[in-house]
Amino acid sequence: MNDGVNGVALAVFIFFFVLVTAMGFLAARWRRAANEQSLDEWGLGGRSFGTWVTWFLLGGDLYTAYTFVAVPAAIYAAGAAGFFAVPYTILVYPLIFTFLPRLWSVSHKHGYVTTSDFVRGRFGSKGLSLAVAVTGILATMPYIALQLVGIQAVLDVMGVGGGKDTNWFIKDLPLLIAFGVLAAYTYSSGLRAPALIAFVKDTLIYIVIAVAIIYIPIKLGGFDDIFAAANDKFSESGKGGLVPDHGGQWTYATLALGSALALFMYPHSITATLSSRSREVIRRNTTILPLYSLMLGLLALLGFMAIAAGVKVENGQLAIPQLFENMFPDWFAGVAFAAIGIGALVPAAIMSIAAANLFTRNIYKDFIKPDATPAQETKVSKLTSLLVKVGALVFVLGMDKTVAINFQLLGGIWILQTFPALVGGLFTRWFHRWALLGGWAVGMIYGTAAAYGVASPTQKHFGGSSEEIPGIGEIGYIGLTAFVLNVVVTVVLTFVMRALKAPDGVDETKPSDYTADAGDPGVEVELPPATAGTSH
Repeated sequence: MNDGVNGVALAVFIFFFVLVTAMGFLAARWRRAANEQSLDEWGLGGRSFGTWVTWFLLGGDLYTAYTFVAVPAAIYAAGAAGFFAVPYTILVYPLIFTFLPRLWSVSHKHGYVTTSDFVRGRFGSKGLSLAVAVTGILATMPYIALQLVGIQAVLDVMGVGGGKDTNWFIKDLPLLIAFGVLAAYTYSSGLRAPALIAFVKDTLIYIVIAVAIIYIPIKLGGFDDIFAAANDKFSESGKGGLVPDHGGQWTYATLALGSALALFMYPHSITATLSSRSREVIRRNTTILPLYSLMLGLLALLGFMAIAAGVKVENGQLAIPQLFENMFPDWFAGVAFAAIGIGALVPAAIMSIAAANLFTRNIYKDFIKPDATPAQETKVSKLTSLLVKVGALVFVLGMDKTVAINFQLLGGIWILQTFPALVGGLFTRWFHRWALLGGWAVGMIYGTAAAYGVASPTQKHFGGSSEEIPGIGEIGYIGLTAFVLNVVVTVVLTFVMRALKAPDGVDETKPSDYTADAGDPGVEVELPPATAGTSH
């Protein structure tokens, strides 16, 4: 690692950072609406984005700086087991093709801004809606924090911020500046800012990966030498080589499946989805988004390249930035660092907007101020987005980076427990609202308790997301086990509630709402009244 600042790389990084900052503020004038004081405009970009804008926005949303840093870092540390991210992004697109168009249609018809809006309207339960909203906010917070960790990793490798003995304020000042800029343009431009910046972010990432996958192997003697060096490292460490053993295969498969089910439960994924202008835009995106999975597979190979290049770091999250520092000319290392840095800004902005929308619509309006006007909703959401980012910043500055990563893994376990209410509700009204709430509670309690009992070399609790599967005896993803328990409890309790004739709640949707498109005759956005579905 360089002892000083890499001036050339830093200059290139600053150039791109200033560029996207200007774009972020100018985005407020992009497709400006007549009435900007509504969550539809600030939080969903006016629901006006076409196929390519949505594609870049979803790509920028799902393939984050954390992905750029953490996936190859997992390969660097654990071998081929880290490739689980590739099959799960392959599995997820056929899955979302079945339900995202339905969610878009019903949300367009009724003016839903969040998943909790839909759950409240479908099941007539503010209690269930609140559970989904709180879960979404809790799962999103550490995810935002990890985007800031990605920026910090790049700054560390460039030598910005000083050494270990540097005053904490000076050391963290670059991150504070990046945070301030992110907060400012998100507040002023809403979802339009990350939508516009995503074009730059994704273009840079594709360029960096295309160059890296050709240039670095040439310098290292080819892929034969790269894989041989990686295999030697894992064989010497007692891990048996590149491929996980039989026990590891259960972990690999369950983690891939559980992650695929959870990905589009995250609020930021849904926010980007609902910003599109038609049902067909969503359907088209599910067919072209797998191009990012191809990129992800190539990106993962950088972990093996870091091993072959002799990269030695105490924090695995620094492995790929350090690889770029060692292998690329300084100017192109700056481009790569900018790709990671901007790759943090885009999803962090969308995540903070999504969490703010959940608070505003499903906590503030439902429980604090039911008669809030659209302008008041927008103001509260803007302020909440700032608070969310401040919380993430405090999390990053005040806690060990490993803790942030493990809490993000815990967030994945939590968010998966909203699947039965959201996806189940899109296809059937059979599940009882109280049964869904009971199943959610069981899944959350089991998942949290099981994760609490997992230790790691650096943590006594919450040290990972895999544990023995009850009744099977294999090590598997805790989130998927909790999800199965959630579904079983939901089904059993539904039979019980039906037998007891428990109140079912009012469903404000109808079958035709789930197939409606923006251009269909008679389809208008219906804003649900504040009192709709108030029973618990």
